[in-house]
Amino acid sequence: MKNQIQIKKVLFFSLCFLLTSIISAQNLESKIDEILKAQFKSNETGVSALVAKKGNVLYRKAFGKANLELDVNMKPENVFEVGSITKQFTAVSILMLLEEGKLSLEDDITKFIPDYPTKGKQITVHHLLTHTSGIKSYTSMRKFSEVMTIDESPLKFIDFFKNEPMDFEPGEQYKYNNSGYFILGYIVEKVSGMSYPKFVEERIFKKLNMNSSYYGSHTRLIKNRATGYQKRNEEFVNAQYISLTLPYAAGSIMSNVDDMLQWQTAISNNTLVQKETIDKAFTNYTLNNGKKINYGYGWSFNEINGVPTIEHGGAIPGYRSMGVYVQSEDVYVIIFSNCGNQSPTNTAIKIAGLAINKPFSKGKSEVSLSKEEQQKWVGAYKFEDGGIRVITMENNQLYSQREGSSSKFKIYPTSPNNFSFEDGFYTYKFSEKKGKKTAIFQNRIKKEKGIHMSNQS
Repeated sequence: MKNQIQIKKVLFFSLCFLLTSIISAQNLESKIDEILKAQFKSNETGVSALVAKKGNVLYRKAFGKANLELDVNMKPENVFEVGSITKQFTAVSILMLLEEGKLSLEDDITKFIPDYPTKGKQITVHHLLTHTSGIKSYTSMRKFSEVMTIDESPLKFIDFFKNEPMDFEPGEQYKYNNSGYFILGYIVEKVSGMSYPKFVEERIFKKLNMNSSYYGSHTRLIKNRATGYQKRNEEFVNAQYISLTLPYAAGSIMSNVDDMLQWQTAISNNTLVQKETIDKAFTNYTLNNGKKINYGYGWSFNEINGVPTIEHGGAIPGYRSMGVYVQSEDVYVIIFSNCGNQSPTNTAIKIAGLAINKPFSKGKSEVSLSKEEQQKWVGAYKFEDGGIRVITMENNQLYSQREGSSSKFKIYPTSPNNFSFEDGFYTYKFSEKKGKKTAIFQNRIKKEKGIHMSNQS
């Protein structure tokens, strides 16, 4: 009798847990639906999104159109140009060759391109991986628009930018740089004896059964390819043409959300390289002056409400992408858009916040404050970086505006002292002690203290 009662209790609590899990999953699904449908309309360009936890898919849906001209609905199987998410594949390719003893992270680039004009400076593979080389990024050059439709070999295109003045000494600064990853692609070719497209397709895609992933091509027939668009003057147009020989190892891979989950799982499981090797990609490196940067090898680092994340986005004519991995929760979010003006970055971050139960503010007042309670924080605050942010009030609504900027943003109270921007990613925490007012401004990963300028004399 006692055993029967215990069995019934176990069954009861198991059923309760199961029902709670189902309800929680349904709530997450409906919240993600709401976020995606607010940005991506059913009769416009579309979105494909996937959320997974511990390898299990929690959400996998698509909205909008994969092709506007043919009125084809988007589906999760659709293939997109992933843009700079390509850099993850390039970085791992370099780490694979590192494990094989074919290169060192401290190798000078002249080992692979003897005539590269380093001007007597040592520019290493590590510098290229971390965007600290100082080499001019070719996408920032004005004349790039004149050549972006022309097919070029890797070495020939390196000639296009290699004689540009350095932006800074190697290791002195961090500056996001497509040229560095372009050169890394050539290094992969030089030391592996394979073209970069062949290396990633044979050594990565085939091994991981990423059967809907490709080195990008405009002429190859690619099943489920989503057409890329731009929006001009409120109207959709076909995306500007770019030769995919130019994004190359910095941005030419194509994939879908299912394959990207395969990729993230392989990275987490150390399938391609050993743990101590892949950990190099997830290290906050330092500049020559000892200052840390929020970039490793092919991935950047941020936070969602205090929880560390590993991320990267991508942008290429006609497409935008964003991937977020929360290592502590083993949660992965990947979103693709087939419109160059429809960035899924903030959307992916918000969804990741929901998936780990760390949601951002909804961009509206969570508490009701009187005019006087809000008015007390009005004024100019000088921050540690020398910047000034001005808090103003109009019609009982507080605004934040950085000095020198024409844009001002609504901020909403979440408590008498705490305010959130509309997207929930930026916050202020105000305080007053002995008549002196301060403001802590926080973006997703950085806090800065500002002092009310009336306190300064």
